[in-house]
Amino acid sequence: MQIPALTDAEELTCDVLVIGGGTAGTMAALTAAEHGSNVLLLEKAHVRHSGALAMGMDGVNNAVIPGRAEPDEYVAEITRANDGIVDQSTVRQTATRGFGMVQRLESYGVKFEKDEHGEYAVRQVHRSGSYVLPMPEGKDVKKVLYRQLRRREMRERIRIENRVMPVRVLTGEGRAVGAAGFNTRTGQFVTVRAGAVILATGACGRLGLPASGYLYGTYENPTNAGDGYAMAYHAGAELTGIECFQINPLIKDYNGPACAYVANPFGGYQVNRHGERFVDSDYWSGQMMSEFAAELGSDRGPVYLKLSHLPEESISALEGILHSTERPTRGTFHANRGHDYRTHDVEMHISEIGLCGGHSASGVRVDDHARTTVPGLYAAGDLACVPHNYMIGAFVFGDLAGADASQFTAYEGQLPANQIQDAHELIYRPLHNPDGPPQTQVEYKLRRFVNDYVAPPKSGARLSLAVEHFERMRGEIAEMGAETPHELMRCAEVSFIRDCAEMAARSSLARTESRWGLYHERTDHPQRDDEDWLHHLDLRKSPSGAMEFTARPVSPYLVPVDEFSPTGGLSRHLGEVHPEQMATAGPREIAPTGSGVRTTIRQDTAAASHSPRILELIALTEDEPELLELRPFLTDPDPAVRRAAVAALTETVPPGTGPALAGTLADPDSGVRSAAAASLLELVEVLPAEADLARGLTDALGNDDPRVRSTALDVLRALRLGDAAAYTRTLDDPVIEVRIASVRALVSVDALDVVARATADPAREVRVAVARSLAAPDALAPLLQDPDILVRAAALAALSTTGCPAPYDTAAVTELSASAWQIRAGAAQALGAADPDRAVPALAKTLGDPNADVRKAAVLALLRHSSHDDARAALATAVGDPDADVRAYAARAATPA
Repeated sequence: MQIPALTDAEELTCDVLVIGGGTAGTMAALTAAEHGSNVLLLEKAHVRHSGALAMGMDGVNNAVIPGRAEPDEYVAEITRANDGIVDQSTVRQTATRGFGMVQRLESYGVKFEKDEHGEYAVRQVHRSGSYVLPMPEGKDVKKVLYRQLRRREMRERIRIENRVMPVRVLTGEGRAVGAAGFNTRTGQFVTVRAGAVILATGACGRLGLPASGYLYGTYENPTNAGDGYAMAYHAGAELTGIECFQINPLIKDYNGPACAYVANPFGGYQVNRHGERFVDSDYWSGQMMSEFAAELGSDRGPVYLKLSHLPEESISALEGILHSTERPTRGTFHANRGHDYRTHDVEMHISEIGLCGGHSASGVRVDDHARTTVPGLYAAGDLACVPHNYMIGAFVFGDLAGADASQFTAYEGQLPANQIQDAHELIYRPLHNPDGPPQTQVEYKLRRFVNDYVAPPKSGARLSLAVEHFERMRGEIAEMGAETPHELMRCAEVSFIRDCAEMAARSSLARTESRWGLYHERTDHPQRDDEDWLHHLDLRKSPSGAMEFTARPVSPYLVPVDEFSPTGGLSRHLGEVHPEQMATAGPREIAPTGSGVRTTIRQDTAAASHSPRILELIALTEDEPELLELRPFLTDPDPAVRRAAVAALTETVPPGTGPALAGTLADPDSGVRSAAAASLLELVEVLPAEADLARGLTDALGNDDPRVRSTALDVLRALRLGDAAAYTRTLDDPVIEVRIASVRALVSVDALDVVARATADPAREVRVAVARSLAAPDALAPLLQDPDILVRAAALAALSTTGCPAPYDTAAVTELSASAWQIRAGAAQALGAADPDRAVPALAKTLGDPNADVRKAAVLALLRHSSHDDARAALATAVGDPDADVRAYAARAATPA
C-alpha cells in the first residue's frame, strides 16, 4: 500500500471520543450520549464482538448486593487483597454503584441468576463476603450492549467507527483534544478533534509470552496489547502500580482460566497432587498466587481444580457454564484429551504476566470520576488503576467517565501538528521497510525478554538487563516491515508492548521491597516495607522524554483496615530510575563474592482480634455515642479494640474528640498511634481549636514516634494552636520529616529568623524546604552557595517570589550556564523577578537551552516581563518550540490576560 499524505487525513469531530468498544467503552459511550454529548466510539476491531467481554463471562466477581454484602466490607477486602496500596475512594465507587449497575444491565436484558423468590443468587467464594453473582447467559452480554448502542436514540448521538485504531492521544493547551490513528482495513490516516477523550482499551494482555509460545495464546484477550497504557503515557498522564503484575491460574496448555470462582460454589476447589487443599489466602491476590506457585514447584505438584468428587448434577451445571458461557472451545479441548470432569480433575498452571487494573492493580492513575492527571483525559476498565475492579467496576467507571466527560464540547483550536506527524510516522514507518523483520519475530523476541528478565521472582540484576534490552529494541522495532494495513496494526501493537515492558521493568526496579506476593517478589529485597513503601509508585513521561517516578503516600482510608494505617503526607520524587551496571559480573578488578545466606519472603501481618468488645463498640457506634461512652474502649488492653475506638471516634466525632485523639498519640501500640495520627489529619478541618487539644499536641512533640511528632506539628499549624517556642523544639529533631514539618510550622507563625537557622541542616530535603520558605533574598544567600544542586535550584526559584535585586540578579545570570539543568531552571525563574533590562536578554538566550524544563522556566519568566518589547519578541520565537508546554506558555504573550 502507499503511505497516505498527512494532508489526506480524514478528520472526525465529536464532543466525547471513546477509544475501545469493550466493557467500559460501550458504557462510557451510552452514558455520555444520555447526557446529551455527541459521541464517537473508535474500535480497532468491531464493537459487536470486541473486548474481553465478548470472549464470554460466567458471572460477576464483585457484586455488592444489599443484604448480602456491605460496601465497606468490600472496600476493606480489596484493601487487604492489594496489601494496603489502594485509593479507597475509587474502590468505593464500585462498591456503592455496583448494585445500581447490575440493575441497569438487567434493564438492558442481561440475565443474572436469581433464587426462587426472585432474589439475586449471590454466591460466597471469599471467606469474608458474598460477591459472586452468576450470569447464566453471560455469553450474550456483548450482544445486549451492542443492541443498546444501536437503538435509534443512541444512533443519533453515538457514531461508531469500527476498524479504526488510534495510536496517540493529542494534547493541546494542557488538555486532551483528540487522537490520531488509522483504518486497519484501508490504511486511511484519521485524526479526531474532541472535547474529551476516554481510554477504554483494556489490559496489556500480550506482555509476557505464554508457556505454549503462541503469541496470541494469552490468558487475557490477545488483542489488548497495552494500547491505552502507551497512549496515556505519551499524552503525559501518570500511571501507577505498574510493578504489580497480573498473574493468574489457568488450565495447563489452554489459554483460559481454570474457573475456581465458578466451581467453588458447586464444591470444586484447588488441590495438590495428593488431593490436599493448600491455599491460605482468602481473596484472589498475589499472595494466593505465591502459595499456588510454591505448591506447583514442590514435590506436591502438579496442582488441580478438583471436580471428580462432585455429583452428576453439579458437573452437568458446571459443563453448561464452562463449555458455553466462559469459553466455547473448552469442552473441545478436554474432549480431545479424553478428559471428563467425572473422571479427571483439571490440571492447572500459571499464566504469563500482564498489566491489568481490573485483576491486579497496574494501570492509569484515575480519581473517583475516572479522570486522569491530564485534564480532559479519562481511563476506565482494566486500563485504569482501580484494584480488582473486574467487570462491574469497568461498567461503573465507564459510566463515571461518560458522565463527567459530557461537560466538554468539541475542541475548536488547532490540532497539534507535531503530534500528528509523530503518530503518522509511528503508523507508517514499517512500509518503508517491506523486507524488514516481520512483526511476529520481533514481538516473540521482545516478549521472551519479558519472560526471561521481568517475570517474578524479580531481581535488580535481571530487571537492569531487561531495561537494556528494551532500550535496544527501539531500533529493531523501527526496522520492522509491513505491507498491509493489518500488518501496520500489529507493528503498532509491538511498539505499545515495548513501552509497557519498559514501564514494568523500571517500575519493578524502583519499588525496593517485595509486595503483593508473586506479583512483585524481589529476591534482592525480600521483605515488605510498609514504613517506606506504603506508597503508590507513579510514573510519567517528563517534558524531556525520560520516564520518572514519584512515591505517593497512600491517603488515609475511608474504611479502616487493621493491617494498615496510612497517614498520607508528602510525595517522594524519585526522578529517573537507572539500571544497575551489568556489563560484567561484578567489578572486573575484584573477584566476585557469594551472595551470603539466602532469605525467604516474610509477610508481616497484624494478628486479628476476636474480642467481643469490638462488636460491642460497633453496636455502640450506631447510636452516636458520647466521648464518655467511648473512653473505656480507648483504654482497653487489646490494641485492636483501641484502634477500633479511634475509628469510632473519627466516624462519630463527639465533643472532645480532638483532645481524646491527641491523648491517644501516646498509646504504647504503634498501630493505635498511627490510627490516631491519621484521624487527626482527617478531621483537622472540623476540630475546634481547643486549649486541651493544644496541650495534648504540644505534649506529643516529645513522643518517641516520629509520625506522632510530625502529625502534632501539622495539626498545631493547621489549627493555629502552636507558637514559635513549641515549633523550635523540633527544629533539630533526628528525623528529617519532623524537621520539615517544624519548618512549615515556623513559617506559619512568621518565625523566619528561626527558620533561617535550618539553612545549615545536614539534610538536603530540609534545606530545600527552608529555601521555599524564606521571604528575603539576603536570608537565601547561604543556600545560593549550597553544594547540593537541588538546594541551590530551590533557592534560586525562591528569588522569583522574594524578588531578585542586585547582586542576586547577576548570580542568577551566571547560573544560567550551570551544568545541572535544575539550577538553570531555578535561575530562569529568579530572573522573572529581576530588573527586565538585566533579565530579558539573558532569558532570551535561554530559550535555546537543550532542556525543555529550562526553556519553559525562561518562557514563564519572560511572561512576567511581557510589557517589555524585547520580552515579547523573544516569546514570539518560542511559539515554534518543539516542546508543547513551551509553545503553549509562549503563546500566552499574544493573548490578553
